[in-house]
Amino acid sequence: MIIKIAQNDDDLQKIFQLRYEVLRKPWNQPFESSYDDKEKLSINAFIEENNQCIACGRLEILNETTAQIRYMAVHPHYRGKGLGSKILCKLEELAREKNVSKIILHARENALDFYLSHSYQIVKPSHILFNSIQHYLMEKHLL
Repeated sequence: MIIKIAQNDDDLQKIFQLRYEVLRKPWNQPFESSYDDKEKLSINAFIEENNQCIACGRLEILNETTAQIRYMAVHPHYRGKGLGSKILCKLEELAREKNVSKIILHARENALDFYLSHSYQIVKPSHILFNSIQHYLMEKHLL
């Protein structure tokens, strides 16, 4: 499956729909919570099938040395096929191209093993989203 980089509003809408379905709807959050004002300043990677986004993630460059990965999501029917890993590796590759030396992210508790398996380290517990989802600040130093 080919990893694409969002190029236009149509691509972003497909991504927002998956984020909403996976990251917001199960907690009764509004569609508008599936995006923010940094979308066009960030790099959104995604995989689609049948013109629908089935996996996505976003890379935001924070400063000269640090980037943040956000909004990682894989459609439930496509989990366990390595799509999240493909998106994550692509975002790391893009960060290296920008000469970033560290990536941070805030992982949901149920995603810790995924990020640990990709050499991210837990720094500390961070916030609790929607009064129920514990997140952890994680980081990875790029070579």
